[in-house]
Amino acid sequence: MFYAREAVHRGLLTKNALRSSAWQQLFHNVYADSRLEISHRTRCHAAASWLFPPGCAIAGRSAVALLGGPQPRPAEPVEVLVEPTARFGPVAGLRIHVATWREGEVWRVDGMPVTSPTRTCWDLAYWLDLVEAVAHVDALLHSGAARMEELMAYLRRRKGERGARRLAQVLDLVDGGAESLPESRLRVRLVEAGAPRPVTQHVIERHGRFVARVDLAWPAFKVAVEYDGLWHHDPEQFHRDRRRLNQILGEEWIVLHVTSRRLAEDFDGILTELRTALTSRRPRT
Repeated sequence: MFYAREAVHRGLLTKNALRSSAWQQLFHNVYADSRLEISHRTRCHAAASWLFPPGCAIAGRSAVALLGGPQPRPAEPVEVLVEPTARFGPVAGLRIHVATWREGEVWRVDGMPVTSPTRTCWDLAYWLDLVEAVAHVDALLHSGAARMEELMAYLRRRKGERGARRLAQVLDLVDGGAESLPESRLRVRLVEAGAPRPVTQHVIERHGRFVARVDLAWPAFKVAVEYDGLWHHDPEQFHRDRRRLNQILGEEWIVLHVTSRRLAEDFDGILTELRTALTSRRPRT
């Protein structure tokens, strides 16, 4: 990666050469070899290395990615927290939030300034809607980057501040057992719609031996929900899943399958099916 203005000024490249297929533009004046595979992390590194003045840190969903959580798509804007005194932005390709931070709330990750896990969770709760905030905090908890006791202590320290209530709502719904953002989104939407809170990644056993693990479960009712992500398009994985489903049904479980399309287009139908399944069963002890 390099700063185009400097390369042109030093005579290493011409403006016409920058327009060739040999180079790709990441941000204004920031270019890279066209053979370089660009990820969101790559774009974070480019922004931090070539654009940031002092007083900037990668934040929000971009910070989640750098702290071990899922990465946004490469084209999504890099989220940046900027101290008011930095007077940085706007910049195409960056989503800039202006706010102060406290000592210890910005770390160095691979040489990049990144908001700490606790500060990242605070920002996520304040910037995102409830479902998205919980999903990303789930991801930080699942990866081990964030710890619930540290988040609760952070919340206590900031009690009464603007944003504390939002973080409290998020922490009331988080579950570090969630293994993907869609699973978290599904769980939170179900709970917010009035469904009982499920157990995540529940292990089903027969005579003390492992049978299967399901995404969401209501063990007392023997009802489970499985989220079918894109990886289920793999025929071999689909075959293994259906064999596992047969084993679960042999244990008299009701298993509901939810696809990404149904979650986006037919949540009411999913909720109705779950309610019907739960009301058809008496809690089992």
